[in-house]
Amino acid sequence: MYGEQDIASIADPFRKEVRDYLSILPSKYPGCSKPKLVAYLCSTDASAEQYAKFTQKACEKDGIQFDLRVIPRTDLEDQLILSNLDSTVHGVLVYYPIFKGMMDGYLQDVVSMEKDVEGMNTRCRYNLYHNIRYIDDDKTMKCVLPCTAIAIVKIIDGLGQYDDKKQIGAQLSGKVVTIINRSEIVGRPLAAMLCNDGAFVYSFDENGCIIFQKGKVKGTIKMVESETTLQQAIQDSHIVVTGVPSPVFKVKSEYIKDGTVVINFAGYKNVDDDVAKRTRYVSSIGRVTIAMLERNLLRLFDNHLRSSSPSPSP
Repeated sequence: MYGEQDIASIADPFRKEVRDYLSILPSKYPGCSKPKLVAYLCSTDASAEQYAKFTQKACEKDGIQFDLRVIPRTDLEDQLILSNLDSTVHGVLVYYPIFKGMMDGYLQDVVSMEKDVEGMNTRCRYNLYHNIRYIDDDKTMKCVLPCTAIAIVKIIDGLGQYDDKKQIGAQLSGKVVTIINRSEIVGRPLAAMLCNDGAFVYSFDENGCIIFQKGKVKGTIKMVESETTLQQAIQDSHIVVTGVPSPVFKVKSEYIKDGTVVINFAGYKNVDDDVAKRTRYVSSIGRVTIAMLERNLLRLFDNHLRSSSPSPSP
C-alpha cells in the first residue's frame, strides 16, 4: 500500500524479544544484573540530545539500565577506557561526531569490541565487510552490526522486499537499491549488507557513484566506479535510501518509480513532499534504530554470559 509506512509494527517485535529475554534472567541466572548501557554525549547538538532522551526512555521501559553521561569531549578517551574495565557495563554508546575525521575513528577503536554496541570497532567492521557473522570459531557468539544500517535492513525486510524462499545471501537477488549516503557509520555498511544479501547497489556521495557487488573471493565486496547518474540509478531502483543533511541531494519524485520503497533516515527531508503518493515511504527510522540498539546490547550481554556458561539467545 502506498503512503507513509508504519514502522512501529517492525520495531515492536524486536523490543518484545528484549523484554522476553530479560524476563527469564532471574530464573536462569539468580543474582544476575540486567544489562547496562553507558552512553556518552559530548556536544549540545539538539538532535543528539533528543535521540539520547528517546533511547533512555525506551531502554528504561524495556528493562535495560541506561546511564547517560554528559562530558567534555577531551575526557572521552579516558572515560571509554574506564567503561571497558568496568564489569558492570555491558555496552558503550557514543553520540558522534566528536572531533570528526580520523580522531573519531580512533575513538571507535578505543571502545572494546566486547562492549561496542554500535559495531564500529575495526574488527566489527572487518567482520561486516567480509560477511563474518560470529566472533568465535564455534559460532556461538554473534557479531553486532551498526544500529542505523541494520535498522534500515530490517525495515526493508519488514516491507516485504526480501524473498524468504531464496537461500540466505540471495534473498534480495533481482533487487536494485540506490543509497544516497556513503558514510562509514551508515551508507557504506548498509551497501555492504544489502550486497551480501544479493542486491545490486548504487552508492552515491559528493564524489559520485560506486557500485557494490559481491566479490570473486567468498565473503568480500567488490566496489566499481560508475558514471551512472543519480537520476538513472533511482529510475532503475526498487529501493531508495537517502540520508544527507543537504538540499543538493534532494530527490525529485518524478525520478522514482511507482511502488518504490523510499527510506529517508536523516533529519533533513531528501525527497519531494509528494513522494508518498506513489511510493511506500518511510520518513523516520528512529524506532527501529533504538530497537536494534537494544538488540545489539543483548547480543553483547549474551556473549558475555556464554563466555562462562550457556544461556538463551536474544
